[in-house]
Amino acid sequence: MGLEVFVTDEQTSCPIDATHWAEFARAVLGSLAIEANAELAISFVDESTITGLNERFMGHAGPTDVLSFPIEDDPLSMNPPSRDRARSRIYDGRDIAPLMLGDVVICPSVAERNASAEGVGKNDEIAHLLVHGILHLLGMDHEDDADAEVMEEKERKLLRAHRVQQDKPTT
Repeated sequence: MGLEVFVTDEQTSCPIDATHWAEFARAVLGSLAIEANAELAISFVDESTITGLNERFMGHAGPTDVLSFPIEDDPLSMNPPSRDRARSRIYDGRDIAPLMLGDVVICPSVAERNASAEGVGKNDEIAHLLVHGILHLLGMDHEDDADAEVMEEKERKLLRAHRVQQDKPTT
Protein backbone atom coordinates (compact mmCIF):
# COMPACT_ATOMS: atom_id res chain seq x y z
CA MET A 1 0.00 0.00 0.00
CA GLY A 2 1.29 3.44 -0.82
CA LEU A 3 0.78 6.92 0.43
CA GLU A 4 -2.82 7.94 -0.24
CA VAL A 5 -3.88 11.59 -0.44
CA PHE A 6 -7.55 12.34 -0.93
CA VAL A 7 -8.67 15.84 -1.96
CA THR A 8 -12.22 17.15 -1.95
CA ASP A 9 -13.35 20.55 -3.14
CA GLU A 10 -16.59 21.51 -1.43
CA GLN A 11 -16.58 25.20 -2.32
CA THR A 12 -17.14 27.28 -5.44
CA SER A 13 -15.58 30.66 -4.68
CA CYS A 14 -12.01 29.82 -5.80
CA PRO A 15 -11.00 27.33 -8.49
CA ILE A 16 -8.90 24.49 -7.01
CA ASP A 17 -6.74 21.98 -8.87
CA ALA A 18 -7.24 18.89 -6.70
CA THR A 19 -4.59 16.89 -8.56
CA HIS A 20 -1.97 19.59 -7.99
CA TRP A 21 -2.67 19.77 -4.25
CA ALA A 22 -2.61 15.99 -3.87
CA GLU A 23 0.77 15.87 -5.63
CA PHE A 24 2.07 18.78 -3.55
CA ALA A 25 0.99 17.06 -0.31
CA ARG A 26 2.65 13.79 -1.42
CA ALA A 27 5.87 15.67 -2.14
CA VAL A 28 5.80 17.43 1.25
CA LEU A 29 5.12 14.15 3.05
CA GLY A 30 7.94 12.55 1.08
CA SER A 31 10.26 15.32 2.28
CA LEU A 32 9.25 14.32 5.80
CA ALA A 33 10.08 10.64 5.08
CA ILE A 34 6.42 9.62 5.01
CA GLU A 35 6.16 7.79 1.73
CA ALA A 36 4.18 4.61 2.25
CA ASN A 37 1.22 3.13 4.08
CA ALA A 38 -0.27 6.42 5.23
CA GLU A 39 -3.40 8.40 4.41
CA LEU A 40 -4.14 12.12 4.37
CA ALA A 41 -7.38 13.89 3.50
CA ILE A 42 -7.50 17.50 2.30
CA SER A 43 -10.79 19.36 2.07
CA PHE A 44 -11.31 22.75 0.49
CA VAL A 45 -14.42 24.31 2.02
CA ASP A 46 -16.41 27.54 1.99
CA GLU A 47 -16.39 30.16 4.75
CA SER A 48 -19.63 28.95 6.27
CA THR A 49 -18.24 25.44 6.70
CA ILE A 50 -14.89 26.51 8.14
CA THR A 51 -16.64 28.97 10.47
CA GLY A 52 -18.78 26.14 11.83
CA LEU A 53 -15.76 23.88 12.28
CA ASN A 54 -13.74 26.67 13.89
CA GLU A 55 -16.50 27.42 16.37
CA ARG A 56 -17.32 23.77 17.13
CA PHE A 57 -13.81 22.38 17.49
CA MET A 58 -11.63 25.38 18.34
CA GLY A 59 -14.10 27.55 20.24
CA HIS A 60 -13.30 30.55 18.04
CA ALA A 61 -15.88 32.73 16.33
CA GLY A 62 -15.66 33.42 12.61
CA PRO A 63 -13.82 31.87 9.70
CA THR A 64 -10.20 30.76 9.71
CA ASP A 65 -7.87 29.73 6.91
CA VAL A 66 -6.85 26.19 7.93
CA LEU A 67 -7.76 23.55 10.50
CA SER A 68 -6.15 20.19 11.14
CA PHE A 69 -7.83 17.14 12.58
CA PRO A 70 -5.41 14.33 13.46
CA ILE A 71 -6.98 10.89 13.47
CA GLU A 72 -4.33 8.84 15.26
CA ASP A 73 -4.17 9.16 19.04
CA ASP A 74 -0.38 9.29 18.83
CA PRO A 75 0.34 11.36 15.71
CA LEU A 76 3.54 10.94 13.80
CA SER A 77 5.33 13.38 16.03
CA MET A 78 8.20 15.41 14.67
CA ASN A 79 10.02 14.49 17.90
CA PRO A 80 12.51 11.73 17.07
CA PRO A 81 11.38 8.93 19.46
CA SER A 82 7.74 9.04 18.37
CA ARG A 83 8.70 9.62 14.76
CA ASP A 84 10.91 6.52 14.80
CA ARG A 85 8.11 4.40 16.27
CA ALA A 86 5.66 5.64 13.66
CA ARG A 87 8.19 5.27 10.82
CA SER A 88 8.81 1.65 11.82
CA ARG A 89 5.05 1.17 11.66
CA ILE A 90 5.10 2.46 8.09
CA TYR A 91 8.25 0.76 6.80
CA ASP A 92 8.56 -2.53 8.66
CA GLY A 93 6.90 -4.46 5.83
CA ARG A 94 4.05 -5.96 7.84
CA ASP A 95 0.59 -5.86 6.33
CA ILE A 96 -0.96 -3.44 8.79
CA ALA A 97 -3.55 -0.72 8.52
CA PRO A 98 -2.23 2.56 7.15
CA LEU A 99 -1.23 5.39 9.42
CA MET A 100 -4.24 7.70 9.29
CA LEU A 101 -2.64 11.13 9.46
CA GLY A 102 -5.94 12.99 9.49
CA ASP A 103 -7.67 15.84 7.72
CA VAL A 104 -6.47 19.28 6.68
CA VAL A 105 -9.35 21.65 5.97
CA ILE A 106 -8.57 24.83 4.01
CA CYS A 107 -10.82 27.74 3.13
CA PRO A 108 -9.59 29.12 -0.22
CA SER A 109 -11.55 32.39 0.05
CA VAL A 110 -9.87 33.21 3.39
CA ALA A 111 -6.53 32.10 1.92
CA GLU A 112 -7.09 34.42 -1.04
CA ARG A 113 -7.70 37.39 1.30
CA ASN A 114 -4.61 36.52 3.33
CA ALA A 115 -2.53 36.24 0.16
CA SER A 116 -3.71 39.65 -1.01
CA ALA A 117 -2.91 41.22 2.36
CA GLU A 118 0.55 39.58 2.42
CA GLY A 119 1.34 40.34 -1.22
CA VAL A 120 1.79 36.71 -2.23
CA GLY A 121 -0.07 34.55 -4.71
CA LYS A 122 -3.14 32.57 -3.72
CA ASN A 123 -1.47 29.24 -4.53
CA ASP A 124 1.59 30.16 -2.47
CA GLU A 125 -0.69 30.93 0.46
CA ILE A 126 -2.60 27.66 0.04
CA ALA A 127 0.73 25.79 -0.12
CA HIS A 128 1.77 27.44 3.14
CA LEU A 129 -1.55 26.53 4.78
CA LEU A 130 -1.29 22.93 3.59
CA VAL A 131 2.24 22.57 4.96
CA HIS A 132 1.12 24.21 8.21
CA GLY A 133 -1.81 21.81 8.48
CA ILE A 134 0.32 18.76 7.74
CA LEU A 135 2.82 19.77 10.43
CA HIS A 136 -0.04 20.03 12.93
CA LEU A 137 -1.08 16.49 11.99
CA LEU A 138 2.47 15.39 12.71
CA GLY A 139 2.34 16.77 16.23
CA MET A 140 3.86 20.22 15.83
CA ASP A 141 2.20 23.29 17.29
CA HIS A 142 2.78 26.97 17.95
CA GLU A 143 1.34 27.30 21.45
CA ASP A 144 4.44 29.03 22.79
CA ASP A 145 7.17 31.11 21.17
CA ALA A 146 9.76 28.33 21.12
CA ASP A 147 7.39 25.84 19.48
CA ALA A 148 6.22 28.50 17.04
CA GLU A 149 9.79 29.24 16.00
CA VAL A 150 10.54 25.55 15.40
CA MET A 151 7.34 25.05 13.42
CA GLU A 152 7.84 28.19 11.33
CA GLU A 153 11.41 27.18 10.46
CA LYS A 154 10.19 23.73 9.37
CA GLU A 155 7.51 25.42 7.23
CA ARG A 156 10.09 27.71 5.61
CA LYS A 157 12.39 24.78 4.81
CA LEU A 158 9.59 22.72 3.29
CA LEU A 159 8.26 25.64 1.27
CA ARG A 160 11.75 26.49 -0.02
CA ALA A 161 12.31 22.84 -0.92
CA HIS A 162 9.14 22.91 -2.99
CA ARG A 163 9.83 26.35 -4.47
CA VAL A 164 6.96 28.21 -2.86
CA GLN A 165 7.22 31.98 -2.48
CA GLN A 166 7.00 32.91 1.19
CA ASP A 167 7.73 36.58 1.35
CA LYS A 168 6.24 39.69 -0.13
CA PRO A 169 7.81 40.56 -3.45
CA THR A 170 10.23 43.46 -3.21
CA THR A 171 9.74 46.47 -5.42
